[in-house]
Amino acid sequence: MANELILIVEDNEKNRKLARDVLQFKGYRTIEAETGEDGVKLALEHKPDLILMDYQLPGINGIEAFRRIRGETSTATIPIIAVTASAMPEDARRMMDAGFDGFQTKPLNVKAFAQAVADVFSAEPPK
Repeated sequence: MANELILIVEDNEKNRKLARDVLQFKGYRTIEAETGEDGVKLALEHKPDLILMDYQLPGINGIEAFRRIRGETSTATIPIIAVTASAMPEDARRMMDAGFDGFQTKPLNVKAFAQAVADVFSAEPPK
């Protein structure tokens, strides 16, 4: 465990830094994108082990970026966790209905965030 590559797609520099710092402290490698389009591009280029996708992004939003990533054979099975400032139950339901593998609200609860990431890598691989 650890050393996995995680793509952080987040337009807010402070949120991106917090996620990066927590993940790197836990031993993960990170790459970052500030827009949905760049997130899709980096996902296709690097095939990360996990993607953390903000919902509100400049350009395409997180759900559209998610759909594009999942629409490509080479990235279709990468786990993607939605990260959003909106904690409304209907927003969480919309993201989970879209197919996201998890949901984290901002501001990030560092302990819960780190555990959610660890849980992705400790889950049984699909058969």
